Amino acid sequence: MLKAIIFGAPGAGKGTYASRLQAKLGVDVISMGDIFRELIKENSDLARKVKGYMEKGALVPDDVVVEVLKAHLSKISKGKGFILDGYPRTLDQAKKLDAITPIDVIMQLNVPDWIIIERLSTRRICKNCGTVYNVKFLKPKVEGVCDKCGGPLYQRSDDNPETIKNRLKVYQEQTSPLIAFYKEKKIPFIELETKTLDQPPEPMVEKLFSELKKLKFV
Repeated sequence: MLKAIIFGAPGAGKGTYASRLQAKLGVDVISMGDIFRELIKENSDLARKVKGYMEKGALVPDDVVVEVLKAHLSKISKGKGFILDGYPRTLDQAKKLDAITPIDVIMQLNVPDWIIIERLSTRRICKNCGTVYNVKFLKPKVEGVCDKCGGPLYQRSDDNPETIKNRLKVYQEQTSPLIAFYKEKKIPFIELETKTLDQPPEPMVEKLFSELKKLKFV
């Protein structure tokens, strides 16, 4: 049963690769962003708590994020693995995660800033199911329409070069201690380098899959 984390800057391809690995590995992909979006549609104490923070534009505190994660992990079928996307983001979150579940492997996506800035400024996302497209390299079959569910595609307001540069800076500051934390724990790392702007996801997913096989997680 695979318990993995996929690390990478915004726009590195975490969601794209994780969703393709999900089909190949038969695991759950746990994206905290998606979980929060689904959760606030529910009528529960936890949903109301999360909604309260989000409506104020405040960051959801770590203890609440952990509560949400625990609730989601408890719903995963016994014996089924997972890939965590978008969590942990801080060293404190990593330590709290460590108390909940062991992690088998880290998949780290290394992508130059210039590629990320170009990718994100041309990214489009489905409003209904969250599938990610790119108007230059990963186009939907019909412009502005999701291939999977037929939902409308939109561009995030923070997908502009200046904001992206700031997000990359924050990511580097937050993630460096996380990488050191997991390396100290001797958790295996699979590092994937992207060097070209138009790199299709499929060969990269195959590389990740092949490395997981070598480590006997498949």
